[in-house]
Amino acid sequence: MSTMSMGAVRTRSTGLLLLALGAVCALLLAVPGETVTTNYLNDLFLFLDGVHRIAEGQVPNRDFHTALGPLVYYAPAAGYWLSGNFGGAMPTGMALLVLALASAAAYIVSSRLRPAIAIPLGTYLILVAAVPINLSESIEALSFAMFYNRIGWSALGLLLVMYLRPEHSRRHHQWIDTLCAAFLILLMLYIKISYGLVGLGFLALMLLDSRQRGWAAAAFAIVFLAGLVIELFWGGTANHIADLLLAGRVSGSVDILDELATVLFKNLADYVLFAIFTALALWRTRSLRDALFLGFCASSGYVLMTQNFQNWGIVTLVAGAAVAVETAARKDALEADEHRASVTAGAQLLLLALLLPAMIHNAAALSLHAGLALLKQGQAVPLANFDRIRLVKLWSEGEYPIFSRYLASLEDGAHALSSLEWRADHVFVLDFVGPFSAGLGLRSPHGDGTWHHWGRTVNEDNHLPAQTLLRDVHVVMVPKWPIEFSTAEGLQRLYGEYLDEHFKLARETADWNVYVLREPSSETVSRSSGSDPDKRQDNLPHSGG
Repeated sequence: MSTMSMGAVRTRSTGLLLLALGAVCALLLAVPGETVTTNYLNDLFLFLDGVHRIAEGQVPNRDFHTALGPLVYYAPAAGYWLSGNFGGAMPTGMALLVLALASAAAYIVSSRLRPAIAIPLGTYLILVAAVPINLSESIEALSFAMFYNRIGWSALGLLLVMYLRPEHSRRHHQWIDTLCAAFLILLMLYIKISYGLVGLGFLALMLLDSRQRGWAAAAFAIVFLAGLVIELFWGGTANHIADLLLAGRVSGSVDILDELATVLFKNLADYVLFAIFTALALWRTRSLRDALFLGFCASSGYVLMTQNFQNWGIVTLVAGAAVAVETAARKDALEADEHRASVTAGAQLLLLALLLPAMIHNAAALSLHAGLALLKQGQAVPLANFDRIRLVKLWSEGEYPIFSRYLASLEDGAHALSSLEWRADHVFVLDFVGPFSAGLGLRSPHGDGTWHHWGRTVNEDNHLPAQTLLRDVHVVMVPKWPIEFSTAEGLQRLYGEYLDEHFKLARETADWNVYVLREPSSETVSRSSGSDPDKRQDNLPHSGG
């Protein structure tokens, strides 16, 4: 068998192996049809609130404010449509994203990396996308919170591998490269724009490579045209940018120097290892373009990390290290130097040592979630539509007492809403997130937001006017036991005066003050009461109580 034929067999085998891994991860997520969490329960409700709004026909950034990309809501919305319940929405939506990324990984890493590098790196990147924990946190911290960061890291890692030219390039590779690059960048742009901007910067760097300039330019064109088509149907780009700028003004108030130093020291060991891999590659190639690429991996990952609620795990360093080792190995293949070959073989082992702990960690967390979900362990969320979402207490108590107490407050809030004389739709919660609309199947207001986080999306100087935020709200829930105290207190300071002027206290319970609109329009009452004769009229008490 010729060398090229053997290479094709290895490439095909590696690709099939990664596709199979992606399928297994997707099945572990989707088959149980339940969501298990031990942490960041409020973040999960954030996504499900968006899913509920989409099911009602709302469109992100057109009908509700959010600094998150529309795919953050549409991916779990697809999971909700496939699974038929909110418990399956997040894991099934994640399974779809994992399958898509595994398909791209199967081609990209197998065509550009030798199996000894491709299989560990591809496995690592697929598990980064699939694992239901925030990167850098323990196995027991199960949560789908901030899943957009994991998808962004995985997609960016795959894109960076495309810096390497395919070992056995064929004409059709140009088209596949173009489609893969465009897909990854669009995914990043519409799930969290910062990753997409880094991806576009990488494409600009690829224009310096005359042999890969064609697919890079074509990918630019496809991204631009796809953006125009998406905007034609979405129509929310301008509003999305406005929401991003608002959040940016809030989070931009953080001490930049302190943040930069924190990121560096928490990831210092990884940067030292990356420097070793970089030195090995540049020792072999003496290439300015290689130096620019590896510097891009280090700096872009650093910047992204400053924007993430994440302590450790700069994936661009791992992808750049894999490219560096492959670059050195290709150079050594052209020279009969046993010393150099042994150094490169050692570098491959060092790369595996870098990847293996994270691979085992993520695989264990994914398996733990699947096992707990299949066994239906934990405390079900006490809202009718969230009965397949479970809070679990594991070997370490962690945040369980806090979230268990939060669930008790939600049960109290649900009883308070059900006791209102009129059906309580258009509910807004003065807290981090409002779970009642999705959890109880209530109609959501227009013009508010899915996520309020003091110091990150809102502060004293940067917030939506009360007339904008509460214009379509009929019930305001003010928590006595909020999930995010600083956010609840800040929102009450910002909107308390408007609340007192336009709403009145209708119920007070152990955990909530429930305010209703003083004068709901007769049009709202008429429309709501006529829409469902089995439910007493729609929204709120008459102005007279």
